[in-house]
Amino acid sequence: MVREANIDDLQSVLELYLHLHEEDIPQKDGHLEKVWKQIIEDPNHHLIVNEIDGKIVSSCVCVIIPNLTRNVRPYAFVENVVTHQSFREKGYAHQCLDYAKEISKKENCYKMMLLTGSKKEKTLRFYEKSGYNSADKTAFIQWL
Repeated sequence: MVREANIDDLQSVLELYLHLHEEDIPQKDGHLEKVWKQIIEDPNHHLIVNEIDGKIVSSCVCVIIPNLTRNVRPYAFVENVVTHQSFREKGYAHQCLDYAKEISKKENCYKMMLLTGSKKEKTLRFYEKSGYNSADKTAFIQWL
């Protein structure tokens, strides 16, 4: 079942992120709790999860960004697409991305953007099959 995360999903999401690129779960402190609450309460921040038999197995984040161009239409940014290793290639991440697309349409976004650090052909094909292309824009990153 694809849905938006709720306040009780923090531990499950953090555990899932170990299958993304995280090496450990952040220390549970006031900062973590504050950031989690901020994410959950922000109407433009959508942490989408796919839950199978009570376990969160896939997720992505979709942030709606207000914009003054394109007839004052917002755009969406998708990040942190991940599926638990044991549940990959079953369509769960596609379902999360489809959910993000529906949110983006509902919010009248004119585009969705997604960045990946992966150079794996399989991963790039996955994003192409999900409707994204790498031909229209060039992305640059500055790490801080």
